[in-house]
Amino acid sequence: MAYASYRMSLLPSMTFDEMMAYTTRNNDKALITVGIIRNGETTYTVYGKNGSVLPGEDHVYEIGSLTKTFTAALLCKAISEGKVNLNDEISKYIALPGGGYYPTLNRLVTHISGYKEYYLEWPMITGFLSGQKNSYYGIDREMLVKRLADIALEDKDYAYKYSNFGMAAIGEVLGKVYGASYTKLMDDYLANDLRLEHTRVSDGTGDLSGYWRWKEDDAYAPAGALTSTVSDMMRYIKLQMSGELPYLAQGHDILAQIGATPKQYEKLDIRLDAAGIGWIIDTKNNIIWHNGGTSYFNSYAAFDKEKQIGVVILSNCSPKYRIPSTVMGVKLMKTLQNESGAPNHNKDA
Repeated sequence: MAYASYRMSLLPSMTFDEMMAYTTRNNDKALITVGIIRNGETTYTVYGKNGSVLPGEDHVYEIGSLTKTFTAALLCKAISEGKVNLNDEISKYIALPGGGYYPTLNRLVTHISGYKEYYLEWPMITGFLSGQKNSYYGIDREMLVKRLADIALEDKDYAYKYSNFGMAAIGEVLGKVYGASYTKLMDDYLANDLRLEHTRVSDGTGDLSGYWRWKEDDAYAPAGALTSTVSDMMRYIKLQMSGELPYLAQGHDILAQIGATPKQYEKLDIRLDAAGIGWIIDTKNNIIWHNGGTSYFNSYAAFDKEKQIGVVILSNCSPKYRIPSTVMGVKLMKTLQNESGAPNHNKDA
């Protein structure tokens, strides 16, 4: 613990390049891809062992909870089409027992609904015993709806509690209003609306190793089942900033002041000040961001709409391995912000 604390104390003074070199040190398998978006232009670099620059191959990474921002994007589309309303309780769209309160879509997307991160189901136990890495594998939509019916909550804003279960409920709502499974719905949306050729609900395949398994009807897929490449993710962040799909801007509006920055994050100036539709908002540094992690991958994506700067980091390392993408990503974002000549809300950064 003392050594970990010492290493943590060094992080604020490290440059992005130093972080990358340390994270990939003597790791023959490390493949960390870093994408930068500035004023509509995109570039990316693939880093390997000891921070060496590798050929610019577009690798397929699991993006984990960054999936939530795609689920949120589809929700924004549904709102723009008048199919759903953020202030509606989920029971308006999902057949649930009457007489009780169910969370609104607003509270679900901002993680103030009162739902836990997840609820124990039998597939979690059997999966653990069989060595299944994806704890959510085999938890189907019927189990989700049954669990929704069993949970009693009050009609109030709860303290911020990051909830994969809550985003699973959003996915179920979207499936009901569009009349299709989340997998089909999202894959169609990715291909036809966002026009991302290499982003999809994971089928377990790609050019790297360690991908999670998912079933087509898995209820938690909306919380973390996508795979993507840096080229697709940079296009996605450009769409978030550009206004090409106007409804995406709804996701950047502050819906809840959450004040949920952990002490460990505060030391690194990684802030969870507010929440939008699926996005975390750092109001101090003017950064809209999210991250993701699975067993063998971790990722980070962020943007500053005013300065038209974005960063994507996709890594084939565990979220607990050395310096995660989130820490490196914030360092890079703030460096790019400070290099920009555009106005900066954070004068002290």
